[in-house]
Amino acid sequence: MQERVLKTLEFTKIKEQMLDHVSSSLGREKALNLMPSVDYEEVIRLQEETDEAVKVLRLKGNVPLGGISDIRAHVKRAIIGGMLSPLELVQVASTVHASRQMKKFITDMAEETEIPILEGYAEGIIVLAEVEEKIKHAIEENGEVLDSASDTLRSLRQQLRSREARVRERLESMIRSSNAQKMLSDAIITIRNDRFVIPVKQEYRGHYGGIVHDQSSSGQTLFIEPQSVVQLNNELQGIRVREQLEIERILIELSVLVGENHEDLLSIVEILADLDFMFAKARYGNKIKGSKPAVNNKGIISLYQARHPLIPIDEVVPNTIVLGKDYSTIVITGPNTGGKTVTLKTLGLCTLMAQAGLQVPALDGSEIAVFDAVYADIGDEQSIEQSLSTFSSHMVNIVDILERVDFNSLVLFDELGAGTDPQEGAALAISILDEVYRRGARVIATTHYPELKAYGYNREGVINASVEFNVETLSPTYKLLIGVPGRSNAFEISKRLGLRESVIEKAKTYISADSNQVENMIASLEASKRLAEKEAEEAHELLKDAERLHKDLQKQMMAYYDRKDELVEKAKEKAAGIVEKARQDAEEVIRDLRQMRLEKSAEVKEHELIDARRRLAEAAPERKQANKENKKTGTRHDFSAGDEVMVTTFGQKGHLVDRVSDNEWQVQIGILKMKVKERDMEFIETPKQKDVRQVAVVKGRDSHVGLELDLRGERYEDALRRVEKYIDDALLASYPRVSIIHGKGTGALMRGVQEYLKNHRSVKKIRFGEAGEGGTGVTVVEFK
Repeated sequence: MQERVLKTLEFTKIKEQMLDHVSSSLGREKALNLMPSVDYEEVIRLQEETDEAVKVLRLKGNVPLGGISDIRAHVKRAIIGGMLSPLELVQVASTVHASRQMKKFITDMAEETEIPILEGYAEGIIVLAEVEEKIKHAIEENGEVLDSASDTLRSLRQQLRSREARVRERLESMIRSSNAQKMLSDAIITIRNDRFVIPVKQEYRGHYGGIVHDQSSSGQTLFIEPQSVVQLNNELQGIRVREQLEIERILIELSVLVGENHEDLLSIVEILADLDFMFAKARYGNKIKGSKPAVNNKGIISLYQARHPLIPIDEVVPNTIVLGKDYSTIVITGPNTGGKTVTLKTLGLCTLMAQAGLQVPALDGSEIAVFDAVYADIGDEQSIEQSLSTFSSHMVNIVDILERVDFNSLVLFDELGAGTDPQEGAALAISILDEVYRRGARVIATTHYPELKAYGYNREGVINASVEFNVETLSPTYKLLIGVPGRSNAFEISKRLGLRESVIEKAKTYISADSNQVENMIASLEASKRLAEKEAEEAHELLKDAERLHKDLQKQMMAYYDRKDELVEKAKEKAAGIVEKARQDAEEVIRDLRQMRLEKSAEVKEHELIDARRRLAEAAPERKQANKENKKTGTRHDFSAGDEVMVTTFGQKGHLVDRVSDNEWQVQIGILKMKVKERDMEFIETPKQKDVRQVAVVKGRDSHVGLELDLRGERYEDALRRVEKYIDDALLASYPRVSIIHGKGTGALMRGVQEYLKNHRSVKKIRFGEAGEGGTGVTVVEFK
């Protein structure tokens, strides 16, 4: 991509905004070097990386990326044998710790959800626990080498503390003496040149002897190391030298350890840089309310409700931009300040962002093409140094574009052909558009020229567009109208501003008939488009209602089958109990017969056998015979509308509504209507005439009873009345259970609803909803 195009489309500002979302200098470096990719496979991978990071942020809120430093320079110096400072070693340990924490975070996260890309990064992180532990054991976070770094260092520091205590004790005895107040400027012990001294007045310098290390600016005070502590200070100095040598030995040892693990450390740094940058892209995507676009290499762009990412969300007007399917060129006409240039930049910037792996500020389902190049000629780029006019500078850019453009290019022209004679400029604009179109590129161009309004109607693959203008408010709405060319609105605006009607009418006489026809056509197109959008919105609402109804029906069917399975299971348990009791009774009869045979030597009276047979018959479970006379006799029942039947395939009763074909009927089962063949039905009875009339009533859409009743926002008394009616309707619909949404609030509505339900004779039990059902904001009712 050309650097000039990136600057023109303000891609550099996107990179600057991303700097607010990085966690380390590594991520910052990646953000500053961000460039759009022209490789289709790479763009797909980059988008998947960002989407996976967004998924993690959505589930976890944050990731442990703190404590990361750019330690590459430290590692390289350690490789060649250099000694790292304590703070540099602390940065190495902190970065290793951050990598270990990140690896654990990703591994734990992978057990909850699929994150294959992050898992791949985690596998590449080598856990250098030994490096981290040794550095932290030897150096504090503030860079101080600890006593625990080595036994020698601990011993030396104990000696230092002991000697310092002796020196201070000796000097304190001096400053507390009776003469001290007279001879000392101040009764304190201080340090000069790493040696303990006391402030002595100039005239008493010979009293203490020793060494003068410093004097005050006035020369009245000398900082003297008394002769009596010179030897102790010398010992202290010697211990300090040995301490420094031991510290250097420890630092060299740790630096060698870093150098030995340089490959793993550099790999960790690279992975952490990638992870930091991934989550910076994700956080930026959340900030602009972006979404992952589908990516193609066919030159198709579909941006739904796209917004310019550099304009505040509460100010920007979203627009839908579609290009590359039915047409490859869009010509936007209309007056200035209408938002044409913003539309160009929105499309160009979204394309660059998508190819850089960033999410785009548009609705889900948007699609972006991967282009080899994006070209833009936008704004006034007049060059004083080159002595070029506005038109000339634009033509320099356009010439350069025409030399490079091909079928896999996106071209953005702003005010094409402007800055010269209108007739010649319009002719040039048409010719340039024809040339770019012939090359197969995707093009959006803006222009003032009325000649280009007819361009979209005369060229296949080209469509007109405009930015809507509200004549009532005399201001643009910034809404893009694809398929409708722009019109000047000069007469309407002048009229609204108070220009006399006679002047306007006279002006209209100077406009050609063709121009008037075009303006009238544009006005008609705008009205038609608004009507179509309104109808599309209404259709969308109807579709949503239908989908809602469909979901309710699905819930009802699921509840029906759950209830059916429950009843079948209970029936099986009951039947098993009856059979078991019959078996026990039969066993008892057989035992009695055997006992009778033994007691009476096999002489069993006839009446005793009859009695035993009766008892056996009574032990057998009773079975209700279905009304299958028509099947037993082999005769075919002559069904008629209103007949009550048993649908054998569902095991449910219903009634016939209407004949569909010779052997098929429409059957009403509860609230559902379905087609059933006659062979799958058993006749039960023909209801009385009044029942037939009742069966023939078809319920309207408003009579549908949902599985949920939403009371939120209702007044207490109105809510209880709705609950009473809803429970009656649900019982009539034979629902096994329903949900009443009352919300949490103060709890008054919840208590009132539950008190009513507890006293209802048909309610079996009530409970609060589960976590996935709405919790304490929902009461689930089960009927008897």
